[in-house]
Amino acid sequence: MTAETQTPVGEPALRAIAMPADANPSGDIFGGWLLAQMDLAGGTIAAERAQGRVATVAIEGMVFHKPVHIGDRVSCYTQITRIGRTSIAVTVEAWRQAHHGGSPTKVTQGVFTYVAIDGNRRPRVVPHPTQT
Repeated sequence: MTAETQTPVGEPALRAIAMPADANPSGDIFGGWLLAQMDLAGGTIAAERAQGRVATVAIEGMVFHKPVHIGDRVSCYTQITRIGRTSIAVTVEAWRQAHHGGSPTKVTQGVFTYVAIDGNRRPRVVPHPTQT
């Protein structure tokens, strides 16, 4: 199955428009900008699950399959794939839709690992879902 025929996996977590300041002179969006959007999306779901602050500690498997251009709508979809004692792994998919329409296309995905941290920026235990 190609990226063009897939549908996003996970929950929608972020949508942004790629702007000229995020691009090189040829109009292609910087990979770092896209990575930042994905980190924001993954961090949001991880913080909700951790019931507090989290910090990014690792990113695995980033391959940029398609470019993102100025004016494209970028959507990030997230799915928690693992919960450890202090960490949460989130798979994040990034999809683009051209500003003039067309079908959404997956441009990349990666696994982002976050660690729950306390007020002193030290790792803390991720609460069980029934704990409040």
